[in-house]
Amino acid sequence: MLFHYSVLALVLLAIGLTLVYTVKTGISPVPTSPRVRDKMLAMIPPERLAALERGRLFDLGSGWGTLAFALAKRFPEAQVTGYELSPLPWAVSRMLNLLLRRPNLWLRRADFMGAPLNDAALVLCYLYPGGMTRLQPKLAAELPPGALVISNTFAMPDWQPADIARADDLYNSPVYLYVAPGPGEA
Repeated sequence: MLFHYSVLALVLLAIGLTLVYTVKTGISPVPTSPRVRDKMLAMIPPERLAALERGRLFDLGSGWGTLAFALAKRFPEAQVTGYELSPLPWAVSRMLNLLLRRPNLWLRRADFMGAPLNDAALVLCYLYPGGMTRLQPKLAAELPPGALVISNTFAMPDWQPADIARADDLYNSPVYLYVAPGPGEA
């Protein structure tokens, strides 16, 4: 009987934490579907692949780690960092990293708005409209000119995408590719 109550308490704690951080961050942790993930990675221009091989790659709002793990696998020589504030998806992704052993993947439980992005070669994100609005000035101020930003579903409000593609999924999800502007551009 004690076992059943313990499991119930853990489930309720997980649900409670998820709800609290959904309210705090404005979005629930939703994994990127495999088709959208594959489309996001396919959006990387072929001429930029070599530069990313040893670059700094970021997944902002990494959630359960679906994008971060795909990046770490695709670019094994790159340094991949995922930022997630919600404790449950972050803990799950950390446990998965113990099992999958991606030595080039770091998963940080932190607000990505405080993360330095000045050496990013690529930023992936799956946020929400308000999150993209908050993120845009940070990217404009910190990203080196020419850095790539790929967003699942939600566009940057004031940046012109270099490319837009649609994933072959149930929602025909849009994927946006941006190139960080240089000083004075935007």
